Parts: sequence; C-alpha cells; structure tokens
Amino acid sequence: MPGQSDQASEVLAFWFTETLPHQWFAKDRAFDDLVQQRFLRLTRRAIAGDLDAWDAEPTGALALVLLLDQFPRQIWRDSAMAFAGDPQALALSLRAVELGWLAAEPVRPRRQFWLMPLMHSEDLAVQQAAQPLFERFSDPRTADFARRHRDVIARFQRFPHRNAALGRVSSAAELAFLQTPGSRF
Repeated sequence: MPGQSDQASEVLAFWFTETLPHQWFAKDRAFDDLVQQRFLRLTRRAIAGDLDAWDAEPTGALALVLLLDQFPRQIWRDSAMAFAGDPQALALSLRAVELGWLAAEPVRPRRQFWLMPLMHSEDLAVQQAAQPLFERFSDPRTADFARRHRDVIARFQRFPHRNAALGRVSSAAELAFLQTPGSRF
C-alpha cells in the first residue's frame, strides 16, 4: 500500500495534471465513474477521519480537501453523501487561510480548490468572509461564482439545489428559483 505522501501526491496529480479544468465542474458520468474507481476507498477513509494526519502539511492537506469536498460530489452526485465531507473540508480550508498556506500557494487552480469548501458552505458568515479571498486568490470567473453562491445563501440560508438530496422540503420561492437558468451550480 502506498504511503501517505504517495497517496496525497496521487490525488493532486490526478486532479491538477491528469484532468482538465473543464472536467472539474461538469456533470459527466464517465468522469464521475473514473473518480469513483480511482478514489472511492480513499475518499471514504478521508470522510471517516482515517487520513486526518494528512493535515500536518500543505500538500497532504490540499489532497485531503479534494477528497473531502470535490471527490464526494463526483462519487455520490445528487445524494446526501456528496456533502458528507463538507464540515471537515471547511475546517481544513479555514486552517489553510489561517496558517498562510493559501497565500503561499503559487498556483492559482490549487488556491481555488483550497477555497472551494468556503464556496460550498451554507453559512452566510463563511460566504461573506470568503468573497475577498476569492477576489484575491482566484480568477474573476471563480470570484463571480463565489458571489453567486453567497447571494443564494443570503436569500435562502441554504442551497435549494441540495434539498432533494438532503431530504429537505423546498419552499415555493426555492422551487421557483430552481426553474431559473443558472440556478443549479
């Protein structure tokens, strides 16, 4: 079995070298299946807390953020499990900001994924604190997506597109919102 640094490096190489940016956010069953085939076991271990030691240094922590925040969205798309690692990923993201790991990261896409758990948070205070970070450390398009996420949380206090997966009842306003173009991120 590969060691911790080998596994973290494999996660980062897959996400930032083997895949293309357009794959990261597209709903693509083949890509989702690839992530599941390669990283299901490791993602489950991350969610269970078995990989918490990876948070001791930036490389391992960023790989852990991907395993907790992004990979579940591919592996368990449209189910509650897609969000199972969000609290842990958010804590890691906030820690990376606090420890200066985000500011020290020279590669923009890696900075973007350090910040992604903040964009995925349903806490308005987190969303508001994240906006200046997205403006400083990501590209204008990503900062705009972060603004849109923040605005949805300000309006509904949650992401309505998650309601079905999480067993939440949608309000009439949320249902109307979900019918508007661009409402589902």
